[in-house]
Amino acid sequence: MANPKIMYLEAKKKVAKLADSYINKAELETLPKTLLLVYSIQYKTLAEHLKKQLEASGFQIKGFQQVLGCTKLKSQDPILLIGSGRFHALNLARTTKQETYIYNNSISKISKEEIERFEKHLQGKLTKVLVSDEVGLLVSTKPGQNNLNKAEELKVLLESKGKKVFLFISNNLNPVEIENFNLPIFVNTACSGLELDNPKIINIDDVLELFRKN
Repeated sequence: MANPKIMYLEAKKKVAKLADSYINKAELETLPKTLLLVYSIQYKTLAEHLKKQLEASGFQIKGFQQVLGCTKLKSQDPILLIGSGRFHALNLARTTKQETYIYNNSISKISKEEIERFEKHLQGKLTKVLVSDEVGLLVSTKPGQNNLNKAEELKVLLESKGKKVFLFISNNLNPVEIENFNLPIFVNTACSGLELDNPKIINIDDVLELFRKN
C-alpha cells in the first residue's frame, strides 16, 4: 500500500466578532511602546487584527511571527504574545531575558517571580537527572515533534554516564501515564509544553545544556 498523502491545515481560534476584539486603553498603557509581536498559529488572524490596533495607537512593531513552545528567539525588544499558551510566553521570557507579555482576552505579564519559580524547579529536575540511575525518554511519533534521533543520541550519552535508559514512544504523550512507571525523571523530546504538565518531566535541551557544562 502506497503511503497516504498528508495535508496540514491551520487550526484557527474562533473569534465571535473580530472587530470587537481589542486591547483596552488601560492595558495599552501598561505595554512598552516598542514590541516584538508573536503569536500561536491558532491566533494568527487575531494577531494581525491587534497588530493594526497597536500600530494605530503609536506602537512600533519590530517584528511579527509565529512561535512554538520550543521557539528560541533573539530579541532586543519586549515581547507581546497573542495566544493562550502561557508556557510559550514563559519560554520566551527565559530565553530572551526581555519583558514578556501575553494577550488572551486581557494583558498579563510574565513576572520575575514566575521565572524564578520555574528556574528553581528546573534545577531540582536537573539534579534528578544527574543522580538518578534510571531515566525515561519520551518520544512522540507526530510529524514536527518526532525527535527519535535526538533521543537516541541522548540515550547513548546517559548510558555512558552509567545510567539505565528507557524509551517511551507514542503518538500522543499523556503526562499522566508516566505515573504508571517507577522512574524518578523523564526527559521530553516532543512539545516542550509537556514539561509544565508533570514535575517529573524535563525538556531535552535543558539536559543537553547540563551535560555541555559538565
